[in-house]
Amino acid sequence: MAKNYVSNKDETVRMFKNDFLEAFSRVHWTVPIIFFSPVVIYFLYRAIFVPELSSGNIILLYIAGIIIWTFTEYTLHRFVFHYQPKNKIGQRLHFIMHGVHHDYPKDSKRLVMPPLVSIPLASFFYLLFILLLGNVYIFPFYAGFITGYIFYDTTHYAVHHFNIHNKFWLAIKNHHMKHHYQDSSNGYGVSQPTWDYVFGTTFPEKKDGE
Repeated sequence: MAKNYVSNKDETVRMFKNDFLEAFSRVHWTVPIIFFSPVVIYFLYRAIFVPELSSGNIILLYIAGIIIWTFTEYTLHRFVFHYQPKNKIGQRLHFIMHGVHHDYPKDSKRLVMPPLVSIPLASFFYLLFILLLGNVYIFPFYAGFITGYIFYDTTHYAVHHFNIHNKFWLAIKNHHMKHHYQDSSNGYGVSQPTWDYVFGTTFPEKKDGE
């Protein structure tokens, strides 16, 4: 595979002169689980005790939330994280958001989204969904959406650092490794490759003899 990185060791580069910002740019992989699992539990609790919702509706809306997360994951990765601005400020923001991860893909402290980014994003999507779904359907749907996010961040860390043997997880890992080391213009799905197949951004299959 081509060398599309600066370092493939568990190391990184300093991004901020300010020590506070620099410290908060480094995140242990368990932080999203610790921060957002109570959110999932709270919204599922509220969903179960809303009289208007049947168990069937709760399950369907929860699954819908997970599916919408996978689409959000794909869209953010493709159109936001891989957007290449031409001005210096935009390039700096791009490096902070995602460029540093491609330069240092094994950096264990910059593999999950820091709370300074994830919490505002989660709040934005909550406000958006409550406008679209109202005060009842939001509960199971948002629980599913945040479950999808936790699964995404955990998967992202796992494919870079866990010793994976299961065929299913190996397929997901290989898909993401190709994005890093072979072709960063394809393979935007991290937790799963579904939307890459839908939108034609999966990796072309090798022909015999290649």
